[in-house]
Amino acid sequence: MRNVIGLRNGEAQLIEHDPWQLLREPGEVLPDGLLILPLATWIARRAQRPVGRDGLWLGPDDEIEPLRAWLPQVPLIAVDFPSFRDGRGYSQAYLLRSRLGWHGELRAVGDVLRDQLSHMRQCGFDSYAVREDKCAEDALKGLAGMSVLYGRSVIEPRPLFRRR
Repeated sequence: MRNVIGLRNGEAQLIEHDPWQLLREPGEVLPDGLLILPLATWIARRAQRPVGRDGLWLGPDDEIEPLRAWLPQVPLIAVDFPSFRDGRGYSQAYLLRSRLGWHGELRAVGDVLRDQLSHMRQCGFDSYAVREDKCAEDALKGLAGMSVLYGRSVIEPRPLFRRR
């Protein structure tokens, strides 16, 4: 995967060599290496491969609650944004972090643009696969877009009036 930005020690940086390969279609021939698999493929493959090796790709319609028992062994979850207008991925990320307490790498994939990165971070994302036709260096500036947050978020659960 190219154009990946990651938060490392709270600082955003380009990931030069991302080892993960995203496979979007169930039934694809699975290459060797670190794979991010669609939910149905990931569930079917658990019996064949050690749990904790593959990442999980969630589409906008995938339910996250049934994943609760497996989450401690999942190294990476990629949440798909099929369109910048589709906000279901924000809810999935927020629920993974706040309700299910998941602490692994949470990556935004799909139609990921600079203007969204700061909001994605507030929902719990810590890596971002910026759209291939966009400049990842320019997108880094999107993570510094907001200096004051008024409402609650995954990274700051207290609203502004409670922080004063």
